Amino acid sequence: MDLHHVGIATPEPEAMLERYRALGYTLEAEEKLPQQGVHAFMLVSGGHRLELLVPLGPETPVGRFLERRGPGLHHLAFATPDLERTLAELAAAGAPLIDKEPRRGFGGHRVAFVHPRWYGGVLVEFVEAGA
Repeated sequence: MDLHHVGIATPEPEAMLERYRALGYTLEAEEKLPQQGVHAFMLVSGGHRLELLVPLGPETPVGRFLERRGPGLHHLAFATPDLERTLAELAAAGAPLIDKEPRRGFGGHRVAFVHPRWYGGVLVEFVEAGA
């Protein structure tokens, strides 16, 4: 599977946008996802994407992440052509799925997360390509 994007948690989107612009990234889109408690900014440079995640409140998953760990790497996201198949294969292998069913993510993509303990402490998201 190809890497789709890298998620980065930050309480300071303006500062981070400027810092990544200095590296050649441009803002592709932004979206508030109330069901996930986040305001997301998708940056792109060439074929590479970074997703800046700003919590909509302290009791959201990203808000709690920032409280515990501070700003930084939040997750890795991988593209998959068939999210249901990927989830079924992961479940059969014993992966602890955070999402047993796909949910709506940034840009309307169908996404699902796997608990960080399965990937050595890294939260992993799967994004259905072409959704």
